[in-house]
Amino acid sequence: MEFHEAANFLFELRRFAPRPGTDATQDLLSSLGDPQEGLRCVQVAGSNGKGSTARMVERTLREAGLDVGLYTSPHLDDVRERVRTNGRKLSEAALTEFIDAVRTHVTEQGAASDSPTFFETMTAMALWEFDRQDVDVAVLEVGIGGRYDATSVVDPVASAVTSVTLEHTDILGDTVAEIARDKAHVAPEDAPLVTGTTGDALAAVREVAGDVVTVGEGDDADVTATYGGRDGLEGAVSVDGPDWSVDTHLPLLGAHQAQNAGIAATLCRQVANVSQSDLERGLRNAHWPGRFEVMGESPLVVLDGAHNPGSIERTAATLSSFDYDDLHVVVGAMVDKDHERIAAALPDPDHVVACQPDVDRAESHRVVAAAMESATDAAVETRRDVAGALGTALDAAAEGDAVLVTGSLYAVREARNRWSRSVVSKRVDSVAEARETLESAHVTADGTRRMQGKGVHRILRTRVQPRQAQYLKQELLSLGGECAISGLSDQDEESVDVVLMATMAQYRRLAGKLDGQTGGLSTFADELRAALSLGQSAEADRDHPWDDGTAVMGICNITPDSFHDGGEYNAVEDAVARAERMVEAGADILDIGGESTRPGAEPVPVEEEIDRVVPVIEALADLDVAVSVDTRKAPVARAALDAGADILNDVSGLEDPEMRLVAAEYDVPVVVMHSIETPVDPDSDIHYDDVVADCIDQLTERVLLAEKAGLDRDQIIVDPGVGFGKSPAEDFELLDRLPEFRALGCPLLVGHSHKSLFSLVGEAAGDCLEATIAGTTLAAQRGADIVRVHDVPENVAAVRVAEAARDPQKFTD
Repeated sequence: MEFHEAANFLFELRRFAPRPGTDATQDLLSSLGDPQEGLRCVQVAGSNGKGSTARMVERTLREAGLDVGLYTSPHLDDVRERVRTNGRKLSEAALTEFIDAVRTHVTEQGAASDSPTFFETMTAMALWEFDRQDVDVAVLEVGIGGRYDATSVVDPVASAVTSVTLEHTDILGDTVAEIARDKAHVAPEDAPLVTGTTGDALAAVREVAGDVVTVGEGDDADVTATYGGRDGLEGAVSVDGPDWSVDTHLPLLGAHQAQNAGIAATLCRQVANVSQSDLERGLRNAHWPGRFEVMGESPLVVLDGAHNPGSIERTAATLSSFDYDDLHVVVGAMVDKDHERIAAALPDPDHVVACQPDVDRAESHRVVAAAMESATDAAVETRRDVAGALGTALDAAAEGDAVLVTGSLYAVREARNRWSRSVVSKRVDSVAEARETLESAHVTADGTRRMQGKGVHRILRTRVQPRQAQYLKQELLSLGGECAISGLSDQDEESVDVVLMATMAQYRRLAGKLDGQTGGLSTFADELRAALSLGQSAEADRDHPWDDGTAVMGICNITPDSFHDGGEYNAVEDAVARAERMVEAGADILDIGGESTRPGAEPVPVEEEIDRVVPVIEALADLDVAVSVDTRKAPVARAALDAGADILNDVSGLEDPEMRLVAAEYDVPVVVMHSIETPVDPDSDIHYDDVVADCIDQLTERVLLAEKAGLDRDQIIVDPGVGFGKSPAEDFELLDRLPEFRALGCPLLVGHSHKSLFSLVGEAAGDCLEATIAGTTLAAQRGADIVRVHDVPENVAAVRVAEAARDPQKFTD
């Protein structure tokens, strides 16, 4: 079974309406051997805040060293986002294997008019995957209610009800108390239920659960959670339990998130032995896209998937902590929402652009506009497509204004594409490569056979909405090009992969035809031009060592245990002497490191790492060379920058939540590397569907974190992470397909020096100079902006050879 066939089988289950009860889910799991029985699960129920709380629990338990599964809904872009293990979304291979395993059972149940629903099947898939991955804890966001929700097939070790409002009254009951009683049935047998409910809802929860831990602001709460207000783009939070406390910041803004953090911290303490530092760092790393997500500050741009009056009120309260002039609201909602009450809850907009997300359940933009006109004094206009509505709002907004996109996660998803979508340029030199590119985008076998011969020219791969895909195909065909669409194209709630095949002239004409079009196509025209230019951001006006070709970064490790030069340059004077030799040999950047990140390496305390690197950086101040500090700890980075460092090199990919803020504060470039974990566990078994596509997907969110902190993309250097959680064959694939990383719009660093990838060609890791030189030549030829190497003279020569082959005139002027 191919992935698109498996995914389509899953999506077809959406035609069955949600229903109360766990029998169908239990039967489906029984057909798989009851994988849920061996899992330790945490259930998080509630009307609002359950997704954020589940994410906080998952991230904190991971910080404590546990392997954690996370099941949430809905998703923003890809259904696989709903099932994550240690932060990584479900693989295409796993989804295909699951559907292959359950297809017969689901079909037989369908024949008996009792087919599992989409949510029931997704829940079974999550539990099946978490069992396969042998997670320590599985965190499950409850769908509807609690007692009869599909997730309640498990016996949880800890559970929470975050809040209760009137929702799904046709299923759960007509009053808050009735709904609270239903949700309270997630209570575990051997631990108190954690809840943020109050009043009638809390009384009803106590009736069902008995033993309860309350979380709130008042003195009568068992655990107090206090919001200290906004601090930059984070919220200050204090949580105080009977004999424990935590003070931290959250990337999720708003007073309601303090209560969610208190619930999450309490749950984590019930489940595992988490330290105060685990809680502080875990909560601070709990990013949750589309939930009061600040994408820009001039003007202020906020994406928030609030979709009912209560959540809109919380959005308004959080927005009030910002200073702005006029408020421009882009709003798109689903048909089953109370549009006038949502409009009344908005924070007094001056300008509203009503739109219609590209899903069948979306309310007409005209109906939404009428509700906005009735309930607000704003100037209201309509634009059917979300991307166009966002563009209209941004064009109208001055630097001191605010733009809010809200009303549904579907509207937020389409708006967020402006920042998150990658248009990947593919190098295709043969029919075989064209066929592989088409297959990777899940084009059907017939489509691949028909179009593979047309793909041996300029190819772009990206994800768009199904209606956009059909329009692009029609337009490219009319111009003589081609557009292959994933076999998932019949699903109106999924973005789909497309492969565009055309000449440069055809692309230019296509971009011109898309200008001014609705449906988000005008915005896509700009992305198309940017991808085809393959240049850096037009806004970049800084002077960087890599501006005029591939820069050579020389490695200077002040460590006793690095894999290549460990212990060789420990003394300050020896390290400085080595650095000086590197500069004489042509190094453009010196990378000073005080902690090894080789597989299995032991971490170095902060003060010890500072003591290693700072004296060397200070001694290099007079050299005419950029200095980078190789660290994954923000305090070390700050000390190094104060000592004179110019660049931060973070192999953990901004795992320290303070690192991106330090880089932005000092306004310096930061290297963001792809790594599943740092150091990598040598025994870990990491699967990639497509190592390049998966790395780009995961780096996209890391780049956005740095960008939202205030860095421009020309300052965010991406490193594919050669040798970090990849096989040698996968490392070579990264090296071969480096140009595809240009889709991120950032400079590109390759760190391959003396690494284990060269074992694929019979070279020993740690002692493979010739292979490293060859790798440098390939990297420079494929457009790397920086190569990070131990042997500077030889690799400088390799870079020059590659550049001379590309531009001989550069060396004759």
